[in-house]
Amino acid sequence: MPPPPQTNIGSILAAVNPYKQIPGLYDPEAVGLYSRHHLGELPPHIFAVANECYRCLWKRHDSQCVLISGESGAGKTESTKLLLQFLSVMSQKSAGTAPSKRSTRGSSHRTEQ
Repeated sequence: MPPPPQTNIGSILAAVNPYKQIPGLYDPEAVGLYSRHHLGELPPHIFAVANECYRCLWKRHDSQCVLISGESGAGKTESTKLLLQFLSVMSQKSAGTAPSKRSTRGSSHRTEQ
């Protein structure tokens, strides 16, 4: 099995665009798994970063910011979508509503180049 496309460098998550789908890496089961663990308890993953942001926001009421940076084609847009997908699922769980596939389609993000 190839190495995962994500690793931690200190407190930074470094992700490489694998240019292909990796089965199971970003599915709903992965969302559930990372939502039940603290940062560092599982292998590096964009969902671990998203979960830490969610926890800090709701448990400690700390404002959060995620910087997603890279060259063209590096996977910034996909990483942003995955982060928003995770946050949307967590938000819907806390509100007691069923997750929707449309939940992040209307979301927008700003990419600085």
